[in-house]
Amino acid sequence: MKRQLVLENGEIFVGEGFGANTVRDGEVVFNTGMTGYQEILSDPSYCDQIVTMTYPLIGNYGINRDDFESIFPAVSGLIVKEATDMPSHWRSESTLHDMLREKGIAGLAGIDTRRLTKIIREHGTLKGRLCDADEAPVEVVAELRNTQWACDQVSRVSTKMPYEIPGNGPRVVLMDFGMKKGILREINRLGCDVRVVPYNTTEKEILQLHPDGIVLSNGPGDPKDVPEAVETVNKLLGKVPLFGICLGHQLLALASGADTVKMRFGHRGANHPVKDLQTGRFYMTSQNHGYAVNPESLAQTELEVTHIAINDQSIEGLRHKRYPAFSVQFHPEATPGPEDSQQLFSRFLQDVEQFRKVGVQYA
Repeated sequence: MKRQLVLENGEIFVGEGFGANTVRDGEVVFNTGMTGYQEILSDPSYCDQIVTMTYPLIGNYGINRDDFESIFPAVSGLIVKEATDMPSHWRSESTLHDMLREKGIAGLAGIDTRRLTKIIREHGTLKGRLCDADEAPVEVVAELRNTQWACDQVSRVSTKMPYEIPGNGPRVVLMDFGMKKGILREINRLGCDVRVVPYNTTEKEILQLHPDGIVLSNGPGDPKDVPEAVETVNKLLGKVPLFGICLGHQLLALASGADTVKMRFGHRGANHPVKDLQTGRFYMTSQNHGYAVNPESLAQTELEVTHIAINDQSIEGLRHKRYPAFSVQFHPEATPGPEDSQQLFSRFLQDVEQFRKVGVQYA
């Protein structure tokens, strides 16, 4: 079946539809990863986004039961140059097409993804719609231009009820803003007793769980759309060690008095180089974010920069000068992707152990 992508600037791409036969709107972004399409499609941080894969061949190793980052994908659509319908891999259990159809995700193949990526790089992220080829583009463009960006993504992808993953180690509260399963896996792998809580859990409710440390997860959208989370993080500073990842990094910055800004087209891929300013080492990282911390806003805060992106010098890591709290914009749990920065979870546990020695004060 013929399907088209219509962008709010009037650009049109016509190709072959696959996956679910649905009409979906979203923010059109691109990801530079060569692999990892299953994890990308199930990453809650892609809520309301139509993802374009810059690597030309997608679906070649199929879909398996274990590599999902969430049970219910929130992505709006997938755009590829070529979608393989005959995957070859020993773990493959279904095709990309079958997975998209089962999860209600629209796909578009056979278009010039290089040209689309260049448009996004030039104009920034754009609203788009995946729809049947016979829909009138002029009407679609008018509707897209009159559509306001959604601001409730975090509330839609966060867990609705708290739950526990038992362990014999320190108790860690994981605030779920759209958490990837990989984050939970890494914390649990270190033996922690994990309590996952919704995004709007209050400071009082969190402290009643008597945590030894708190992890602020990744998630979709603008961090300023969840002011209740910013307030909670602000109240937790100094009471329990904090570790923020991606959106959690931005929330820690806002809670400490800094500001965030929307990027032109963001960072999405598994090949983003980052420099650790403390050690001088370089890491290859996996990233997925459309917002960043404004460097100029740090002057009046107690935050210091620990990591920067090599490609554009944007802030990739922060540390609080007075409290045991740090964060990174990239994904240290990255799967698939580089594992260079997984040691950050161990560093967080070191903060937890050191804080426990002096006695936790929840006042």
